[in-house]
Amino acid sequence: MLNYIWLGLLALGIFTAVALDINDSASDKFHNNKPLSIVLETTSSDLKDRSEATIHVEPKNFSTFYGNKSSEVSQKATLNYNNAEGFYSVYLVVNSSSPKVWKDMASASGNEEDLSGKLWLGKQIEPGKYSAWIVFESVSMLKMKAVTNAAIDYAGKAVNIALGLVGIMALWLGIMKIAEQAGLIAIIAKSVRPLTRFLFPDVPQDHPAIGSIVMNVSANMLGLGNAATPFGLKAMEELERLNTKKGTATNAMITFLAINTAGLTLIPATAIAVRAASGSSDPAIIIGTSIFGATCATIAGISATKFLEKFPMSFSDFLGLLKSSWKMISSLIILIAAAIFLITSGALSSIGSADTVKSIIQIISVLAIPAIIISFVTFGFVKKVKIYEVFIEGAKEGFNVALRIIPYLVAMLVAIGIFRAGGAMDFLIMIISPVTSLIGFPAEALPMALMRPLSGSGAIGIMTETIAVHGADSFLGILVSTLNGSSETTFYVLALYFGSVGISKMRHAVTVGLIADIAGAIGALIIVKLLFG
Repeated sequence: MLNYIWLGLLALGIFTAVALDINDSASDKFHNNKPLSIVLETTSSDLKDRSEATIHVEPKNFSTFYGNKSSEVSQKATLNYNNAEGFYSVYLVVNSSSPKVWKDMASASGNEEDLSGKLWLGKQIEPGKYSAWIVFESVSMLKMKAVTNAAIDYAGKAVNIALGLVGIMALWLGIMKIAEQAGLIAIIAKSVRPLTRFLFPDVPQDHPAIGSIVMNVSANMLGLGNAATPFGLKAMEELERLNTKKGTATNAMITFLAINTAGLTLIPATAIAVRAASGSSDPAIIIGTSIFGATCATIAGISATKFLEKFPMSFSDFLGLLKSSWKMISSLIILIAAAIFLITSGALSSIGSADTVKSIIQIISVLAIPAIIISFVTFGFVKKVKIYEVFIEGAKEGFNVALRIIPYLVAMLVAIGIFRAGGAMDFLIMIISPVTSLIGFPAEALPMALMRPLSGSGAIGIMTETIAVHGADSFLGILVSTLNGSSETTFYVLALYFGSVGISKMRHAVTVGLIADIAGAIGALIIVKLLFG
């Protein structure tokens, strides 16, 4: 299945880019070699060979020229007079306030901060102000250039991510090696045996994989991503040792990935930080909604895993499965209903305000890593483990794992980058927005829901932009913040964890991850509508 997904991302990104570039050329979107009427205002009464100026474009002129509605455009520019040709070379400063079409033209030129062209003066309107015409540099193949740049950028980004994991992996796998030899991992695994026996029935309950899984989930819940990733990679390595079909994902691996792609975190720190920077009156208000959304994703992911791993099955077997699972299904329904009641009724306020809960969890998060390190090492020392030598042995494994995942990250991140840069994401949104509107999912939040499984940085960018436009405390601002905290970057997680152990046949892992993402998005929509809609 991964082959089809990878090819699909690449093909959709490239073909969409080609189609959009052909359309831009046919419609003359950028009006190459055509003069735009402007008003030039200089800082001095007379123009010199080199001058600083401001270019003004009236809304009517801009709309007529580009076909886009706009308020009056005013941009800083630098002019250099060309004596031989009798025109000014103009370098226009492009910033966040610039029209989108100019931003696109600047990005096509390779420098997103300025746009160059030629300027001819007309009549002097008043001292320091002239009518003029400007012809910008020709723009073509905008999307294909973006695709090319994305392929190069994301390949480098993938390598940087992997190399950035070397130190973290070395540290935590060294610590885990001490805990493993001291018997601490077995103790941790034993403490949660009833839950792990249900989730991972195929894994021996005293196996080191269980301890690594527990540590990974715990670190994720506390928002300790730097610690969670090495624990997760170690868990996958241990699960691979139990795998009798090398290269094919086991049920335990898929269940573990389902939990990780759901991204259950007690403090969605990134979303809170963005909201705080955007002037929210209560940045932490999304803690409860994010936990609810991520819980929905977790339950859906695990349920889908347990259901799909039984296939193929007959209809009678299917009915038998439903009959045997009615207690679990009923419990999940009651759990979700109770969570909705607690959040919407304000019953959680008896525990403390959102800020109080946030502060408590943040204190735990800050103390967690030092506490884990000192407790694990001390336990190993007490158990007479040669802690230094064992740490070095484990750290060496971390270096090898970090290097091993590079090809998998490059393949997946480049495909995602091309898919985004080529414009396929916008095309996908246009197709499915009529469907999502039927359940009341706002079109403005749809890019966030679709981007979250693909790219963490892309999702943060969309969240920041949406909050800037609609406000941090608006319904949309809270919804996109909750969406960010209700799931993980599914395809990155799949590439990272499966790539670390050479899994190429993922079976239903992608399906499970996407089901979790959809459930998280729907859960986020429901709870935000109940509280703020």
